Amino acid sequence: MTAQWHKTNYRVPYKDTDRMGIVHHGNYINWFEIARTEFMRHYGIAYKEIESKGFSLPVANVDCRYKSSATFDDCIVLFTKIADYSPLKLKFVYEARKLSEEAESDHLDKIVSRPSGELIASGSTEHTWVNENFKPIRLNRSAPEIYEIIREYGEQA
Repeated sequence: MTAQWHKTNYRVPYKDTDRMGIVHHGNYINWFEIARTEFMRHYGIAYKEIESKGFSLPVANVDCRYKSSATFDDCIVLFTKIADYSPLKLKFVYEARKLSEEAESDHLDKIVSRPSGELIASGSTEHTWVNENFKPIRLNRSAPEIYEIIREYGEQA
Protein backbone atom coordinates (compact mmCIF):
# COMPACT_ATOMS: atom_id res chain seq x y z
CA MET A 1 0.00 0.00 0.00
CA THR A 2 1.24 3.49 -0.78
CA ALA A 3 0.82 5.75 2.22
CA GLN A 4 -1.39 8.77 1.79
CA TRP A 5 -0.28 12.27 2.78
CA HIS A 6 -1.92 13.94 5.74
CA LYS A 7 -2.36 17.72 5.52
CA THR A 8 -2.00 20.28 8.29
CA ASN A 9 -2.76 23.89 7.41
CA TYR A 10 -0.58 26.59 8.94
CA ARG A 11 -0.44 30.34 8.52
CA VAL A 12 3.00 31.81 9.21
CA PRO A 13 2.89 34.01 12.34
CA TYR A 14 5.20 36.99 12.70
CA LYS A 15 7.15 35.22 15.49
CA ASP A 16 8.36 32.58 12.99
CA THR A 17 10.18 35.15 10.86
CA ASP A 18 13.69 36.52 11.28
CA ARG A 19 15.14 39.98 10.81
CA MET A 20 15.16 39.46 7.03
CA GLY A 21 11.40 38.90 7.07
CA ILE A 22 11.55 35.21 6.14
CA VAL A 23 10.78 32.13 8.19
CA HIS A 24 13.80 31.23 10.30
CA HIS A 25 15.24 27.85 9.29
CA GLY A 26 14.79 26.36 12.77
CA ASN A 27 11.03 26.80 12.62
CA TYR A 28 10.65 24.12 9.97
CA ILE A 29 11.59 21.48 12.55
CA ASN A 30 8.83 22.83 14.82
CA TRP A 31 6.43 22.69 11.88
CA PHE A 32 7.35 19.05 11.29
CA GLU A 33 6.49 18.31 14.92
CA ILE A 34 3.13 20.06 14.61
CA ALA A 35 2.38 18.08 11.44
CA ARG A 36 3.49 14.76 12.99
CA THR A 37 1.35 15.34 16.09
CA GLU A 38 -1.71 16.17 13.96
CA PHE A 39 -1.04 13.15 11.70
CA MET A 40 -0.99 10.84 14.71
CA ARG A 41 -4.06 12.46 16.28
CA HIS A 42 -5.96 12.09 12.98
CA TYR A 43 -5.29 8.34 13.00
CA GLY A 44 -6.22 7.90 16.67
CA ILE A 45 -2.70 7.80 18.14
CA ALA A 46 -2.55 10.89 20.34
CA TYR A 47 0.80 11.47 22.08
CA LYS A 48 -1.03 11.68 25.41
CA GLU A 49 -2.28 8.14 24.84
CA ILE A 50 1.21 6.90 24.01
CA GLU A 51 2.64 8.48 27.16
CA SER A 52 -0.20 7.11 29.30
CA LYS A 53 0.84 3.62 28.20
CA GLY A 54 4.33 4.24 29.59
CA PHE A 55 6.34 4.83 26.45
CA SER A 56 7.38 7.60 24.10
CA LEU A 57 8.73 8.26 20.63
CA PRO A 58 11.82 10.51 20.82
CA VAL A 59 13.47 11.87 17.70
CA ALA A 60 16.66 10.00 16.81
CA ASN A 61 17.42 11.89 13.60
CA VAL A 62 16.06 14.90 11.72
CA ASP A 63 16.72 16.14 8.21
CA CYS A 64 15.49 19.28 6.47
CA ARG A 65 16.17 20.52 2.93
CA TYR A 66 15.25 24.10 2.07
CA LYS A 67 14.01 24.90 -1.43
CA SER A 68 12.40 28.33 -1.18
CA SER A 69 11.36 30.75 1.54
CA ALA A 70 8.16 31.62 3.33
CA THR A 71 7.25 34.95 4.89
CA PHE A 72 4.82 36.33 7.46
CA ASP A 73 1.17 35.45 6.79
CA ASP A 74 1.89 32.92 4.02
CA CYS A 75 -0.54 30.02 3.76
CA ILE A 76 1.45 26.83 4.34
CA VAL A 77 0.34 23.23 4.12
CA LEU A 78 2.43 20.64 5.92
CA PHE A 79 2.17 17.23 4.27
CA THR A 80 3.15 14.22 6.36
CA LYS A 81 3.28 10.47 5.91
CA ILE A 82 4.96 7.43 7.41
CA ALA A 83 7.81 6.46 5.09
CA ASP A 84 9.06 3.43 7.01
CA TYR A 85 8.32 1.57 10.21
CA SER A 86 9.23 -1.49 12.23
CA PRO A 87 8.29 -2.64 15.74
CA LEU A 88 11.25 -0.55 17.02
CA LYS A 89 11.35 2.52 14.76
CA LEU A 90 9.21 4.95 12.85
CA LYS A 91 10.15 7.37 10.07
CA PHE A 92 8.04 10.31 8.90
CA VAL A 93 8.58 12.41 5.79
CA TYR A 94 7.34 15.97 5.37
CA GLU A 95 6.80 18.56 2.71
CA ALA A 96 6.07 22.19 3.58
CA ARG A 97 4.32 23.87 0.66
CA LYS A 98 3.11 27.41 0.09
CA LEU A 99 -0.37 28.00 -1.27
CA SER A 100 -2.06 31.09 -2.63
CA GLU A 101 -4.91 32.61 -0.61
CA GLU A 102 -7.42 31.19 -3.11
CA ALA A 103 -5.94 27.70 -3.03
CA GLU A 104 -5.96 27.57 0.77
CA SER A 105 -9.75 27.39 0.90
CA ASP A 106 -9.72 24.56 -1.63
CA HIS A 107 -7.59 22.40 0.66
CA LEU A 108 -10.16 21.11 3.11
CA ASP A 109 -9.47 17.39 2.64
CA LYS A 110 -7.10 16.04 5.29
CA ILE A 111 -5.80 13.10 3.22
CA VAL A 112 -4.41 13.32 -0.32
CA SER A 113 -2.45 11.06 -2.64
CA ARG A 114 0.16 13.70 -3.44
CA PRO A 115 1.17 17.14 -2.16
CA SER A 116 0.32 20.34 -4.02
CA GLY A 117 1.58 23.90 -3.88
CA GLU A 118 5.06 25.39 -4.11
CA LEU A 119 7.61 23.23 -2.27
CA ILE A 120 9.53 25.32 0.25
CA ALA A 121 11.09 22.59 2.41
CA SER A 122 11.12 18.83 2.77
CA GLY A 123 12.53 16.56 5.39
CA SER A 124 12.20 13.58 7.63
CA THR A 125 12.35 12.51 11.25
CA GLU A 126 13.33 9.11 12.56
CA HIS A 127 12.08 7.92 15.95
CA THR A 128 12.66 5.00 18.29
CA TRP A 129 9.97 3.57 20.59
CA VAL A 130 11.20 3.62 24.20
CA ASN A 131 9.85 2.92 27.68
CA GLU A 132 9.90 5.28 30.67
CA ASN A 133 13.61 4.45 31.21
CA PHE A 134 14.42 5.23 27.56
CA LYS A 135 15.06 1.57 26.81
CA PRO A 136 13.91 0.47 23.33
CA ILE A 137 10.64 -1.45 23.17
CA ARG A 138 8.91 -3.45 20.47
CA LEU A 139 5.67 -1.64 19.74
CA ASN A 140 4.00 -4.73 18.28
CA ARG A 141 4.29 -6.34 21.74
CA SER A 142 3.82 -3.27 23.96
CA ALA A 143 0.90 -1.70 22.09
CA PRO A 144 -0.23 -3.96 19.24
CA GLU A 145 -3.31 -1.79 18.58
CA ILE A 146 -1.09 1.21 17.82
CA TYR A 147 1.28 -0.88 15.72
CA GLU A 148 -1.67 -2.07 13.61
CA ILE A 149 -2.70 1.53 12.88
CA ILE A 150 0.85 2.32 11.78
CA ARG A 151 0.90 -0.79 9.57
CA GLU A 152 -2.40 0.25 8.00
CA TYR A 153 -1.42 3.84 7.17
CA GLY A 154 2.36 3.63 6.73
CA GLU A 155 4.56 2.29 4.03
CA GLN A 156 7.77 0.34 4.40
CA ALA A 157 10.95 1.24 2.56
